[in-house]
Amino acid sequence: MPERQDARRTAWHAMSVDDAMAQLESSQDGLSDETAKARLEEHGPNRLQQEKGRPWWWRLLEQFNNILMIILLVAAVASLFLGHTLDALAIIGVVIIIALIGFIQEGKAEQALDSIRNMLSPQANVLRGGKRRTIDAEELVPGDIVMVESGDRAPADLRLIEAKRLRTEEAALTGESTPVDKQTAPVEEDADLGDRSAMAFASTIIVQGTGRGLVVETGAHTEIGRISEMLRSVEQLKTPLLQQLDRAGRVLAIFILAAAALTAAIGVVIHDQSISAMFMAAVGLAVAAIPEGLPAIVTISLALGVQVMAKRNAIIRRLPAVETLGSISTIFSDKTGTLTRNEMTAQAIWLPEGEFRLSGIGFSPEGKLHAAPQDTDSQEHGDDISLDDYPALAHFLKVGTLCNDSELANDDGRWTIHGDPTEGALVVAAAKGGFDIRELRDEHPREDAIPFESERKYMATLNDMDGKRLLVKGAPDRLLEMCHRVRGSDGDGELDQNTWEERIDDLSSRGLRVLALAEKEAGDISGELDDDDAEEGLVLLGLVGLLDPPREAAIEAVKQCLEAGIRPVMVTGDHAVTARAIAGQLGFAQTERALTGREVEAMSDEELETCILEVDVFARAAPEHKLRLVKAMQAKGGICAMTGDGVNDGPALKRADVGVAMGVQGTEAAKEAAEMVLADDNFATIVGAIEEGRKVYDNIRKTITFILPTNGGQGLSIMLAVLGGTLLPVTPLQALWVNMVVAVTLGLALAFEKGEADIMQRKPRDPSAALLDLFLLWRVVFVSILLLIGVFGMFTWILQVQEGSQELARAGAVNMLVIGSAAYLINSRFLVNSALSIHGIFGSRPVWIAIGLVLLLQLGWTYLPFMQTIFGSAGLSPMHWLVILVGSVAIFLIVEMEKWVLRKREASDSRKADHPDEAESKAT
Repeated sequence: MPERQDARRTAWHAMSVDDAMAQLESSQDGLSDETAKARLEEHGPNRLQQEKGRPWWWRLLEQFNNILMIILLVAAVASLFLGHTLDALAIIGVVIIIALIGFIQEGKAEQALDSIRNMLSPQANVLRGGKRRTIDAEELVPGDIVMVESGDRAPADLRLIEAKRLRTEEAALTGESTPVDKQTAPVEEDADLGDRSAMAFASTIIVQGTGRGLVVETGAHTEIGRISEMLRSVEQLKTPLLQQLDRAGRVLAIFILAAAALTAAIGVVIHDQSISAMFMAAVGLAVAAIPEGLPAIVTISLALGVQVMAKRNAIIRRLPAVETLGSISTIFSDKTGTLTRNEMTAQAIWLPEGEFRLSGIGFSPEGKLHAAPQDTDSQEHGDDISLDDYPALAHFLKVGTLCNDSELANDDGRWTIHGDPTEGALVVAAAKGGFDIRELRDEHPREDAIPFESERKYMATLNDMDGKRLLVKGAPDRLLEMCHRVRGSDGDGELDQNTWEERIDDLSSRGLRVLALAEKEAGDISGELDDDDAEEGLVLLGLVGLLDPPREAAIEAVKQCLEAGIRPVMVTGDHAVTARAIAGQLGFAQTERALTGREVEAMSDEELETCILEVDVFARAAPEHKLRLVKAMQAKGGICAMTGDGVNDGPALKRADVGVAMGVQGTEAAKEAAEMVLADDNFATIVGAIEEGRKVYDNIRKTITFILPTNGGQGLSIMLAVLGGTLLPVTPLQALWVNMVVAVTLGLALAFEKGEADIMQRKPRDPSAALLDLFLLWRVVFVSILLLIGVFGMFTWILQVQEGSQELARAGAVNMLVIGSAAYLINSRFLVNSALSIHGIFGSRPVWIAIGLVLLLQLGWTYLPFMQTIFGSAGLSPMHWLVILVGSVAIFLIVEMEKWVLRKREASDSRKADHPDEAESKAT
């Protein structure tokens, strides 16, 4: 067999059947068994490549690939060698707990390739040596002849050599909402994937007819295989929060290690302390300063966001996606089934008497008929009409129902169409006009029919309507060729081709799919219908414009997106005119221009990056185009969500910062590639998820701002003790206890804070902005110093003034640190606004539950004998608790005073900005 061209360059759809046969050295009888066996060895099995998943132990080890975790592990090992076994075991225990949380939340490894692989047909009907047989689809090779019929799944990419009323469902591959008609004639070489009617692609479903095809590509060389390969090669980006936490972790690690080393060196050199003692002091400083509980608290905050989103029909598959949603600046959305209902609806009818419009959307027969308004460009409906006054319209609706194979059904309160949704739209239109569909078909029984085929572009039926009548429905350009007269209310007249072509253009410009209806008397027809009966003597009845309508909730969701500074962009496999029209109805900002996949392909990356900011509609898009669009927006600094439901969306879903798959109509491949799945397939659900994501990020930011001063206060107190040559007020083991207790109880409370009122009026945050800006860094340092004063003051007062033991002094210091942190927790509910109010202090039940819980834990830590033995503490007297309470209230009031000063300064700066002339004159 001659060497084939590269699968991505061989235009099989543009070749004639004979040329394709010759290139693959095949025949109508198929390959011989010997040839097939040789080619199977050459090309390999007809299956998609699959990456081997990571073993569980490897995923567990990856949880330790964090510099702060590594520092803690080194400190634990060093402590063990120095004989501090309890300290070492405690540090190791905390590290393992943190790692297990990450391991469990990460879940299963990527499964998208498995779900795509399962889409290939397991068996195929093939001709080998002129004999038909059934074989495993994996054994197919280029050159095989395959037979397919309704209900089959195409087992490989086929160049069709025979197609009888053949239609395939390609929505998962191309995004096209309706079944695609197939034929055998070659098409243009540069035809889009959805227009390659001479091909049946692997994994697509045969919904009607029968066919025979030449296998031209198998396995990874098929169109579905190309998507699989793209999915394998797509890099999954880290979320903004993970990037910021990694960056903050590196900076924090360097600072902590430098501070610990410098402190230990000063202790050895200046205070003549032993190296062993100072090393343990450095370990204590590191343990105190590292926020061990922060990874757990961030994970729990994200998990809480997952639970809230699930109640709003947004199912999160990967935890970090919760936070990323809050920074989304662009949503790339598929059209069919995502922004639209995927329910074709008749919206306009053109008759010789004029235009009529229909209200109501979807398959529900709820709606009315209206006369079109004087302004035909208006989207409004005109006055209600009665079919009694418009017999031509009533007859048109009858013909559309009779020349039709679809059925309207009510399944448990939900209206559905059994059959072709385009035909179903005509049945629904007749039901809106008051016709009983079953009764109408019983009154005018069908005697024979010519089914729709892509070659003829029409369907014809022979019905009894006051005598035999031939009814025809099909493509308007084809029926205009077959008609020479038009039927109006005043009888038949000459057909003006230009007028009706203008009406077709008018409907198409609104994004409507156009069908034409015609008829003729058929009293002289006997026997079976044939094409000659239908293609002469027809009289045109009119045109109908059909639309897959936008979801009403999606229109409001698009409006909310624009208010929140989020840009929706439509990326669809549909035609540009239709896509632009739908985008306009949805309220997209830039709908004057729509780029096609072919235009995207012709652009360089730089040109596309420029264009991506100016165009909101991309039509006839192939999988690689969608992926390029996401990469182009990310290159411009955008944080992208990509919505989709098909296999073709997989690579872009995986590359996007947040992939959003449809849960009802979406394929398993799309769901596995996405971070979020919409249980209701509703675009509006994304807006609710973004709102929740913004709230989660705010609460994580507040939590970090709350936790870090606790670590800062401990670390500074240990450093001050070493530099001053005094006893450590907090031991490493005690510091570990404080970190975990504060994080798991007090820190968790802020995760339940409600979102602020203006959360969806803000612009998306800059993903490159620091997690802790200068203001929050100042707050961390300021509160760390306050806690340092409280801890060191309490320790010194008990040890020197009251002449208490080291254990008692350290118990006082630890409790001062924890209770002072609890007071600061109330401050942290509002970063700038005052908490000095009933609502500010008592307005959060989770905050007070956390404070109550931490008090119980601290009482157990202080007074239970086994806790005193483990942590080296002692019981405090009521006087000690009173001093701790006074100190904590003082911390709360001082932070509120600092907020007041900040608010006054902010108000002053705002006045100066509003009245610069007045400020300048006062200065003068």
